[in-house]
Amino acid sequence: MAYSFHLASQSPRRRELLTQAGFCFALLEVAVEECPRPQESGLDYVRRVVENKLTAALRQAATSLPVLVADTEVLLAGRALGKPADAAAAAETLAALSGRTHQVISRVAVASADRREAVETLTEIDFAPLTAAQIRRYCDSGEPLGKAGSYAIQGAAAGFVRAIRGSLTGVIGLPVVETVALLASFDVYPESA
Repeated sequence: MAYSFHLASQSPRRRELLTQAGFCFALLEVAVEECPRPQESGLDYVRRVVENKLTAALRQAATSLPVLVADTEVLLAGRALGKPADAAAAAETLAALSGRTHQVISRVAVASADRREAVETLTEIDFAPLTAAQIRRYCDSGEPLGKAGSYAIQGAAAGFVRAIRGSLTGVIGLPVVETVALLASFDVYPESA
């Protein structure tokens, strides 16, 4: 089957969401530094990472098809929490999120040789208060590792969420409604539509 754009992402969740939406795409493997700078806001960090991914992907793309990149970060008090280095770091992050409201920002960018466009979603999530035992069990499962903010809302952490205001798919890793519209502006449409 022919593909209509390049996806520069290592996230299996992004691949799943795009496939469920009916898109055919080719994967590009790009690696950029994903570490917040001192005093850098979470929003500025996400924008910088997406721009760096997009530049790297455009250099690597072998065709003139559009390239899509994305980044999703959990923000607490405006600061990007990142992915935990280990279970202890995950437990510390989850304790900080316990009983509080935090934000998840997803930024998606698409580019062709002569044009770049991006969209962002900001979703607020209220976490229930978590006990030390809940945090320990969740960290012992291994699920928090490799996840921004140390949790996967589509996994066992769904039980931590009291309320969500915004894009659920954005929290998972790709705001689908906004991404479909962004791709359409580049004349890329789902195969199943």
